[in-house]
Amino acid sequence: MRLEELQKLVAKGESEGLEFKKTTGQRSEAAKTVCAMLNGLGGFVLFGVSDKGEIAGQQVTAKTLEDITQELRKIEPPAFPEIETVAIGNDKAVILIRISGKMGTYCYDGRPYLRHGPTTQIMPRSEYEKRVLDKFHAHRRWENELAPDWVTVKDLDEEEIQSTLQNAIKLGRMKNPSQTDSESILRGLGLFDDGRLINAAVALYGKSERLFSNYPQLSIRLARFRGSDRLTGFMDNRDYWGNAFDLLRRGELFLLDHVSISGRVVPGKMIREDYPLYPPLATREALANSICHRDYTTPGGAVAIALYDDRLEIINPGVLHFDITPEKLARPHESKPWNPIIASVFYRAGVIEKWGMGTLNIIDWCKENGNPKPTWEVRAESVVTTFLPSSFFATGKKPGEEAEEAEKVRPGSRPEWKPESRPESLEDAVLDLLKKGPLSKGELSQALGHKHISGALKKTLISLLKQEKIAYTIPNKPNSRLQKYKLN
Repeated sequence: MRLEELQKLVAKGESEGLEFKKTTGQRSEAAKTVCAMLNGLGGFVLFGVSDKGEIAGQQVTAKTLEDITQELRKIEPPAFPEIETVAIGNDKAVILIRISGKMGTYCYDGRPYLRHGPTTQIMPRSEYEKRVLDKFHAHRRWENELAPDWVTVKDLDEEEIQSTLQNAIKLGRMKNPSQTDSESILRGLGLFDDGRLINAAVALYGKSERLFSNYPQLSIRLARFRGSDRLTGFMDNRDYWGNAFDLLRRGELFLLDHVSISGRVVPGKMIREDYPLYPPLATREALANSICHRDYTTPGGAVAIALYDDRLEIINPGVLHFDITPEKLARPHESKPWNPIIASVFYRAGVIEKWGMGTLNIIDWCKENGNPKPTWEVRAESVVTTFLPSSFFATGKKPGEEAEEAEKVRPGSRPEWKPESRPESLEDAVLDLLKKGPLSKGELSQALGHKHISGALKKTLISLLKQEKIAYTIPNKPNSRLQKYKLN
């Protein structure tokens, strides 16, 4: 680094990524800061600059640099930040340590450190443990640990195992195996290790009552509260133990029992329009995400549904990992499941989407139903998804209807194009619908408001296939009754 560059850097002042030390006599404190920057986004530590930003420099010898190196060797695991000197005149220089951020689990003299603004602090134990778990997650985690040696396939729900296979084949997410006994299916799903079942198999398919004492966390708590908090007591309170698929069904049935549905008869239509207080597709997706992404290591932990007068909360034990934040969940993001084996089986069975689209689908389904955008937050070592009621219950109008009415009466407004009125409009409409997931011809026709599968829709699908904008979900059987279309 040149002197001019150093002066510009110092002029910025101390910050999360910049620390000043007057002399190397403060090298132990400087090493703590280096450790903190390794655990963060990196930065610079400068010797020869005062707290006020005065560049005084110091005498630098081979021993000076050796002393700094010896101090940095107390950082574990070993780190090798760049050290350079910048001459400032009068036989003095500034020593600069350049640190690349690793978001790691580094310790100096046995303790981990973090930067908070311009200060260095000891990393909280909970944060350190979380980072260690993230670091070793690919190799060792609860779901891929061996189940007790007395657990056998007979302790699992074999009907559910067969159902997973059938659904996966229908969706094109699994090939039809030559052997379809339960053990072979479980091996194909990666639920055996060294000839023994793993914990993921029990979480997904556990059925035998003798499993309960070893797996009490395989449970769901369901409550309908009387008011807007828990102090007013329950209208309904349930607690179930079971495998992941069973718990998902239990949660869906509970919501079916308690979530209100408002409807109206529309002139000229035979079928009544219904709008639930909370969209079932969105709540099911949130519940499925909670079951497969939760922390299973706490014996007393359980997925929970809490329904209040003014909101619905779906809660799963654990925290967000891999730098995922509530804000990122509301935007396109990478799929980094905490339990990838369980998530993979849920995906093959058609329960969830695999590529980080689940939360975005939830937002879209809420918008279609007139619900505000849901929120995610970490609260008391749990991730909470909160839904607010549909606006239809307050206004009596379906989502977007008020805007449509305003458009109709606005002076000089032009009539809206219908999808059939222009071929490219129908193509755009089909592509928009497929953004939410694969759909069949019938499902597309219904979503477009058509009474039957029109010739225009068939021609549009053929055109989009030729343009390679869409593709079959079952490419080898284009005429299959299970055929659907997806974005390419």
